[in-house]
Amino acid sequence: MKSIINKFKITDGGKFSLKDFDPAYADGFEKDDADEILSDLIAKTAELQATLLADNQYAVWIIFQAMDAGGKDSAIAHTMSGLNPQGCEVYSFKQPGPDDLAHDFLWRTHKVLPGYGRIGVHNRSHYENVLITKVHPELLLKEKLPGVKNVKDIGKKFWKHRYESIRNFEKHLADNGTVIIKFFLNVSKEEQKERFLERIDNPEKNWKFSADDIKERECWDGYMKAYEKAIQETATEECPWYVIPADKKWFTRIAISTIILDTLKGLKLKYPVLPKDEKEKLDEAKKTLLKD
Repeated sequence: MKSIINKFKITDGGKFSLKDFDPAYADGFEKDDADEILSDLIAKTAELQATLLADNQYAVWIIFQAMDAGGKDSAIAHTMSGLNPQGCEVYSFKQPGPDDLAHDFLWRTHKVLPGYGRIGVHNRSHYENVLITKVHPELLLKEKLPGVKNVKDIGKKFWKHRYESIRNFEKHLADNGTVIIKFFLNVSKEEQKERFLERIDNPEKNWKFSADDIKERECWDGYMKAYEKAIQETATEECPWYVIPADKKWFTRIAISTIILDTLKGLKLKYPVLPKDEKEKLDEAKKTLLKD
């Protein structure tokens, strides 16, 4: 599976084109086998999570980005189901509030990053500031940025600096022990339509649908350009993007879980070895307990 996952990994943004990635790709896997494969991946990941917590040298930050109905919620629910909640936090970012807008655009992400030994899962992220704001630049006026009084003030130089800020931010974190895994769940426009219709037809899923979803769907091409540009500008060797086929949710989950597991394996985590004097104390404690 590892060689297959490398097909989704982007480390050189300059070579990336979204048209090269098929949202329906499943590499010959069968849906009937998906549950068993996923269960095995989750169990192995849970074992490594325990070592990550004990090792306490790395933080793992997992980012999920996708179009509406791209499958972020279900992917997080399924792939993270075996993790110990004591070592994992999930944050879902909505529209920025007053506190967010009173700080730079990276602030609300930075303040909830995972600490060493922990896994942080972010449903949407700081990338919204080069995605939805790229499609709707008028939203940037809420940030009260110096020199940006109207949409005409937002040009190529502005976006160049924003991508640069993201790269520098992520590089700083990576240099200091945060392992960053960035997932773009690549759903097709046709599949999104089917999922929207299901949300409308199924009363139990009505709450997931908003009329605004249709308005955003009309901006599909703009969003695809924004995602492609964001990945081109921010995919690096130390902070890669993974463009995951998202039309078949069962395969999406297998791919995500495999990448997370493979990343944890690559850290070569180990349980800490106690110093000699501490080990002697344990031996004495054991003797005391055995006499009790």
